[in-house]
This record gives sequence, C-alpha cells and structure tokens, in this order.
Amino acid sequence: AMAAAGLRAFATRGPGWRWRGRGAPLSAGVCSRSEPGARPTSARQRDGIRNIVLSDPKKRNALSLAMLKSLQTDLLHESESKDLRVIIISAEGPVFSSGHDLKELTDERSPDYHAEVFQTCSEVMMLIQNHPVPIIAMVNGLATAAGCQLVASCDIAVASDKSSFATPGVNIGLFCSTPGVALGRAVPRKVALEMLFTGEPISAQEALLHGLLSKVVPAEQLEEETMRIARKIASLSRRVVSLGKAAFYRQLPQDLRTAYHLTSQTMVDNVALQDGQEGIKAFIQKRKPIWSQ
Repeated sequence: AMAAAGLRAFATRGPGWRWRGRGAPLSAGVCSRSEPGARPTSARQRDGIRNIVLSDPKKRNALSLAMLKSLQTDLLHESESKDLRVIIISAEGPVFSSGHDLKELTDERSPDYHAEVFQTCSEVMMLIQNHPVPIIAMVNGLATAAGCQLVASCDIAVASDKSSFATPGVNIGLFCSTPGVALGRAVPRKVALEMLFTGEPISAQEALLHGLLSKVVPAEQLEEETMRIARKIASLSRRVVSLGKAAFYRQLPQDLRTAYHLTSQTMVDNVALQDGQEGIKAFIQKRKPIWSQ
C-alpha cells in the first residue's frame, strides 16, 4: 500500500508536462518537459506496452542524475492507469548503459550531491520492483556497473547474443557496491563476487546460465521476442498480474512458513477478484475470459 501511495504521489503532474514520443507517432506517448530534446530518455505507449528508451548514446547512456530522474518520470507516469500493462526499457546505440556518469562523482561535487546521485539511483531500482506492472529489460550491447544493476533489477531481461555485462568499478577505484545489491540477488554469490572483484565482463550466454537474463536471442530477433513476451503479459488481467508481482517480491525474503502464509492469503484475495472469478468460470465453461481491466 505504501508503494502504491508513493507511486501516486510521484505520478502527480503539473501544467508543465505534455505528451510526446520520439520516432513514429503512437496512440499515446509519455509526458516530457516542454523543452525539445531536453530529456535523455524517450517514451511511447501503444496497446498497453510502454517503451522507455535510454536516448543518450553519445554518453554511452550513462545513468547521470538527469537520466535517472527522466527514467523515474517515465516509469511513474500514470503508473496506476489500466491502460498500462507492461514496460520495456531499452537503449539507443551499442551500449545499453555504462553506469554512473563519473564526471558527477569527482570531488568538484559535494558529498551531498554524490549522496543524491546514489539515492536517486537506488529509488529507481526499488521502483522497478515496486511498480505495479512487469518491467522488461531489452539489452543489445554492453551493460556495466549501474547499467548492469538496471538489468538485474528488471523483472524479465531479454538480451541479444552480442551483449555483455560487467561491474568494473573496482578497476577505477570505485567498487560497485550498489550494483552488487541487485547483482547479488540475481546471480549466485560466487558469480557476483568474481564479477565485482575482477571487473571482468561476462557474455550473454554466461549471464543466461547464471540467471541474470531470462532469454538470449540473435540481435535481429531481439525486438520480436521481447515484444512477444510483452504482448502476452499485456493480454492478461492487469489486476491479477499486479497482485502476483507484489506477492512474489513480498514472499521472497521470508522464511518458508511466512512465505506460504502470505501467498495463501494472496490466493484468497485473487479468487475474490472479479477477474479471478471470470478466469475460473471461463475455464470451466471452455471459453476465453474477458478481463475487467
């Protein structure tokens, strides 16, 4: 409930916002500030699928404070709308994201500024997990440090076979401690620590083997496969998927008994939903369900 309240509070928009999407016009885009080309992300939405693109390839899609805030805005925009079913995060250029902008981390900036950078990054990563709809990373290229953290934080991650992943901060004297939070929850400890201690990259196939990725496909099939997954999710009951996502993450850190207690209650709540009853009755009556939202 707290997460939902936070989402609603963040999603409030003033008069300085408008709808737009880069590229081909779609039935709906995501709001952006009125200065043209000012934002380092672009977003568009169609048929329940929101595509958010990291759009600063000249800076290797570094997760600068501006990039993080822009990504946060695109994630939060009308996040409770029944028209939003799933989000895809992708990137322009050969680098998905190189992580934090190191120019923001020199001693020319104050410790308070550095704290804001890492706090905002942490909020974005937690937002992905607390968001009401599934979030898919579509990776075609290199994802390092906080960029690797972003991939690890998404619910599903699909990558091209030419992608690679690393936490190389140790090589420049800045250990990837915050990326390690997401990485250490996505892959086994010894895999995470080898990546963190050496900074050496792993291939897409290795990332798949260790659980950082859901699927690896040839680059020419990446968009098609990611959209196939997104369309399937978008065809389902938003309310049911949202309930299930929240319950999954809630039970994960619990002991077995507590996890079953929490999810048993979730199942009871799910059965009581209109879409829960519709799905059960449709199955019994051998017909397609008609979801309420």
